Amino acid sequence: MKLGIQIPNFTFPGGDSEITKNLIAIAKTIDNGGFHSLWVMDHYYQIQNLFGLQYTDPMLEGYSVLNFFAGITENVKLGTLLTGVIYRNPAFLIKQATTLDILSQGRAYFGIGAAWYKEEAEAYGFPFPALKIRFEMLEEALQIAKQMWSDDSGSFNGAHYQMKDTHNAPASIQKPHPKIMIGGMGEKKTLRMVAQYADTCNLFSSVGKEALVHKLQVMKKHCENLGRNYDEIEKTTLGTVELIPDKQSPQDVIDYLKELADVGIEHAIVNLPNIFEITPIETLRDEVLPVIADF
Repeated sequence: MKLGIQIPNFTFPGGDSEITKNLIAIAKTIDNGGFHSLWVMDHYYQIQNLFGLQYTDPMLEGYSVLNFFAGITENVKLGTLLTGVIYRNPAFLIKQATTLDILSQGRAYFGIGAAWYKEEAEAYGFPFPALKIRFEMLEEALQIAKQMWSDDSGSFNGAHYQMKDTHNAPASIQKPHPKIMIGGMGEKKTLRMVAQYADTCNLFSSVGKEALVHKLQVMKKHCENLGRNYDEIEKTTLGTVELIPDKQSPQDVIDYLKELADVGIEHAIVNLPNIFEITPIETLRDEVLPVIADF
C-alpha cells in the first residue's frame, strides 16, 4: 500500500509570517520520507469547524502551493484533493495542472470534483448552480481535459463550455497526461465518471469497510458496462489520522490501513491536523510505512 499526506490547514505556529517556513519543513520531511503523495485542498476559505477551525482561518490557493512544492521536492507526487469544477474555467485549470506536471518533472495528479462548499462560492462570487448542472460541468471539464491532453486541438462545443481551440503546449510530461482523480462516492454519476474518464478514484474512508466494498462494487459494475478495465483504476481514500495521546497510536493507524488494503484500497491519503509539529509525519515514516509496504 502507498501512503499520501494531505495538509488540511495553514494555521501554523508563528502566524501568517511563518507559513512558508512551516510548509518547507512539512514538504521536505514528506518528500524525504518515502511517502507517495502530498496534497492540499483547493479552497479559498478554510472549511468551517474542520478540526475546530473557522472559515476566517488561513487558506492558501492550491495550485500556487503545489508549484512551490514542485520546486523544493524531488520525489513525492503532488495534487489538489480536490478542485471544485466551478472555481476555474476548465481550459485554465488544465493549463495549471499541465504546468504543475512540467515544473515537477511528471509528478502531478489532476484532482477534480463537482464542488460542494456553497458558502465559499457565494462569498467569492462563484456561480453555484444546482448539483445536476455541476455534474454536467464536471463531465464537460473532463472531456476538455482529455482533448487538451491529446493531439486533437480542435474546438469544443458543450452546453456549458465552448472553446475554439484546445491547443495545449507544452504538453505534460506524463503520457498521455497526469493521472485524473475524481473524488466522491455518488453511485449514479460520480462513480460512472470515474469508470469513464478517471485514472484514480478517491473515497472517504470514514464511511467504513462495508460501504467502501459496496462503492467499489458499484464502480466495477460501471466499468463492466463501459468496457473499462476496473484494475486500471487506482483506488484511494481520504481519512484523518491523529497521532496524539488518547487519540491514535501507530498500531491504530496500521490497523486502519490494513482494513483499507483488505477491501482493495491501494493508496491511502491521510490528513494530519497537527502536521506542523512534524513529529506525526516522522512517526508515520518510521513506524507505519515499513509495515504497510507489505499490505
